[in-house]
Amino acid sequence: MSQYNLVVENPESTVVSEYLPMVRKESAYQSEAALEKSLIEQLRMQAYQYLPITTEKQLIQNLRSQLERLNDFDFTDQEWEQFFLNKIANKNYDIADKTTIIQEDHIQLLNCDDGTIKNIYLIDKENIHKNFLQVINQYVDTDTELVSGSESGRSHRYDVTILVNGLPLVHIELKRRGIDLKEAFNQINRYSRESFWAGSGLFEYVQLFVISNGTYTKYYSNTTRFSHIREQETGKPQKGKQSSHSYEFTSWWADANNRPITDLLDFTSTFFAKHAILSILTKYCVFTSEKLLLVMRPYQIVATERILGRINVANNYKTFGTIKAGGYIWHTTGSGKTLTSFKAAQLASRLPFIHKVLFVVDRKDLDYQTMKEYDKFEKGAANSNTSTAKLKKQLEDPTARIIITTIQKLSILVSKYKKHPVYGQPVVIIFDECHRSQFGDMHIAIKKSFKKYYLFGFTGTPIFAMNASSGARIDLSTTEQAFGDKLHTYTIVDAINDKNVLPFRIEYIRTMREEENIKDVKVWNIDRERALASPERISKVVTYIREHFDQKTKRNSFYKLKDRRLAGFNSIFAVSSIDVAKKYYTEFRKQMADLPSDQQLKVATIFSYAANEDVDGILGDENPEDTTLLDQSSRDFLEDAMKDYNALFKTNFDTSGDKFQNYYKDVSQRVKDREIDLLIVVNMFLTGFDATTLNTLWVDKNLRLHGLLQAYSRTNRILNSVKTFGNIVSFRNLEDATNESIALFGDKEAGGIVLLKTFEEYYNGFKDGEKEVKGYAELVDDLLGNFPVGHDIVGEESQKEFIRLYSAILKFKNILATFDEFEGRQILTDRDVQDYHSIYINLYKEFRNKDKGDSANINDDIVFEMELIKQVEINIDYILELIRQYHEGNSKDSEIIVKINKAVGSSMVLRSKKDLIDQFISSLSPSKDVDESWQAFIEKKKLEELECIIAEENLNEEETFRYIENAFRDGYVQETGTAITRVLPPVSRFTPSGERTQKRDAVLVKIKEFFQRFFDISG
Repeated sequence: MSQYNLVVENPESTVVSEYLPMVRKESAYQSEAALEKSLIEQLRMQAYQYLPITTEKQLIQNLRSQLERLNDFDFTDQEWEQFFLNKIANKNYDIADKTTIIQEDHIQLLNCDDGTIKNIYLIDKENIHKNFLQVINQYVDTDTELVSGSESGRSHRYDVTILVNGLPLVHIELKRRGIDLKEAFNQINRYSRESFWAGSGLFEYVQLFVISNGTYTKYYSNTTRFSHIREQETGKPQKGKQSSHSYEFTSWWADANNRPITDLLDFTSTFFAKHAILSILTKYCVFTSEKLLLVMRPYQIVATERILGRINVANNYKTFGTIKAGGYIWHTTGSGKTLTSFKAAQLASRLPFIHKVLFVVDRKDLDYQTMKEYDKFEKGAANSNTSTAKLKKQLEDPTARIIITTIQKLSILVSKYKKHPVYGQPVVIIFDECHRSQFGDMHIAIKKSFKKYYLFGFTGTPIFAMNASSGARIDLSTTEQAFGDKLHTYTIVDAINDKNVLPFRIEYIRTMREEENIKDVKVWNIDRERALASPERISKVVTYIREHFDQKTKRNSFYKLKDRRLAGFNSIFAVSSIDVAKKYYTEFRKQMADLPSDQQLKVATIFSYAANEDVDGILGDENPEDTTLLDQSSRDFLEDAMKDYNALFKTNFDTSGDKFQNYYKDVSQRVKDREIDLLIVVNMFLTGFDATTLNTLWVDKNLRLHGLLQAYSRTNRILNSVKTFGNIVSFRNLEDATNESIALFGDKEAGGIVLLKTFEEYYNGFKDGEKEVKGYAELVDDLLGNFPVGHDIVGEESQKEFIRLYSAILKFKNILATFDEFEGRQILTDRDVQDYHSIYINLYKEFRNKDKGDSANINDDIVFEMELIKQVEINIDYILELIRQYHEGNSKDSEIIVKINKAVGSSMVLRSKKDLIDQFISSLSPSKDVDESWQAFIEKKKLEELECIIAEENLNEEETFRYIENAFRDGYVQETGTAITRVLPPVSRFTPSGERTQKRDAVLVKIKEFFQRFFDISG
């Protein structure tokens, strides 16, 4: 039989295989209006219908006609009114509810006039080309309500919106070329806050946002992965549940070779191709159980479609059960492999000829974390199993379409049950992190048992011939030999270029005089490891970590996580062995024994028996299921360490089976919540563990190849603009090993991309291609020369130049702050920083006020780095110390008052408390103790102001006091649940729901303002 090569796999791939940008020779200036016009013209050429809709009435009329067209059904006026008001524009629906409708409940029930019930499709997900695409521009919202801080009746005019069957599902915000793209992002945030909810709230159905300045174009979902990171608002009321965005999670569109498609018209011809945008909306979004909408990135979509394409081709050619029916995906660690593998598994499970999809992991920690992620993505889609018998039962359950298991349990199953019906069924098997242990006898046994398998692997660090283990089977030495063709690649270089993960900054701290990079000769290594584990060296390393911990983890930097205000990040300490882990933990306890509480670090440790040492760069597997294989001394030590942990966190763990597994899970969660400062590990948590709050890896362990990149990548998950890189502090010389790993898993020229520049380059400047980039020192010289303290900055252009310059300094300072060399070379004094901060904050407030009218956006060419300003806050203790000095000097030193005012003025947090501080200073008498008087004064003011809110809003006094007490205890105001309902005054059940919501929102605004005013300053 002839073998035919596949010529066309899929004529409608969502992501184009290769895109060559259109050559344009435009010389004329292009206004924003001209850019908008060219976009609409491009969409019309792609068969979008253009509609001159600018009002909500027209929008609703069109929605009705489009739904009638899609469903081949004519509504009566009464049917349409009840369907629209109850199912689409229900006043009780918020953004999450509307996203649920589009993503999960897109078929709504209509109660017809004749008593029958009809299914009404809002979008057809099975036959996507039945959906109709339209484009509108310059739509005007209908905001006629009074919004705090804005003018009554002010309207907003939106740039371009894509309607799918009449519903606005994609919104595009444009800025003219040369304007910072982030300003378009900020504009959408303002719309989300101020007007998308207006009228019938149809713009809350928007699933995807696109921002462009013509030259650069990005997209993102209506909520981002880390929407619990909320930027501090300025007291504006929330209409429903607002989505919260972080610019760091916007994405580039690209072709299948990972080349970004940035120009607006190039982006439009690919991303907005009908089949592409409809596929993204209907197949490549995931709505989690936390009500977050995740939209996949192009490389994730390509990988998913390559897997589905390989399954279909293998089914057509009947090559299942062979290596031709599979392949592997090389996506760097941190790029979202779990989401990609889930979507591939989910879509594969829907193929009519596939019986089961098995998702296979090889360690309990990955099993636990992956299970959590799967359960988030789709409740019940995956069922974890605790035994081989449970796995067998699931394989026999026709409703269990996707199953998570470990390779060990799957191996036991195939050895125990030589004959099982599932072996003869078409089964897709997806291996997570396939570089680990799938290349041995277990792999062979599984492939021999399943007759119709489609086998796929995901890895961030594949095994090639050059890094294959010398002890591996000759026929299973590489990832390609075990799984088949490489289907798609997305390296760490791609991820850092796309800003999907952060670059690394690596610092090598010499701890021994001897040569440390000698090749690993065993006899030398025994002596060398003994020297490295000497008490003197251990003590010095611990001292260094303690003294530099705040600097490396940026403990003077503040941000919000899950409505908690946190200072800085946390870290993992990777050490060479269990014995060394014990020594380090003991030394930390010893050095911290007599330190005051504010200098104590929350240190924890976890380890278990590893059957294999680190071989060929692959980290040995520790088994977190039990500790029975540990020697008695190590188990006793771990018990004592867990007692410390129990005392610290009020828990009750020990080393027995279930309790140790729960300890592992608890440690995992507390690291993610930044409750643990430093976690000492040997191998655990160095692979397959994601915590966005981790920014530093301390290393006293030889790492190379897979293990090195995996361990480093614990630190480079994106969180916010304060976290700009993953910080690696190595107490061993791993420079050659680092370069080797990056060359193997990234690009031989990747060193400068993956690793941050040196201190001297950031401080004194560097060349970026042909462009000369000024360093921190030159920028500060420009600041002091052009904008000396004490001189007014006159004129809008000068003010903008100051903002640009100071923003650049803030960014450089944010990076330089973790370099030891920066100490003493800041140039700007603390007083200078306070003064410049004050100017910057004043201009921020001034520009925001100017921006409230309908006039042209005057700050569309500047971006304030307020998150970086907020990170270094003057706290109330500093202010009280100044007041104490003033008080002890008989209130005569006016210079101290000036100092107090400067400090308060430079703080975003303390500005709202300035009147309290001024009142307190005026109220002090010579005989009073400052600290005691402050606490008494604050408690009195808290009570007065809270009683005032209770009286003004007629609140339940007892419930309000309880509610506020809980808020100060938890560190945030609980906006959901029944607690806020109990605070509100009783209302008639006949009161319209809209009025109840308005009352709730108004009360919440006052309570949140009260909380922000008194939080962090009361005892």
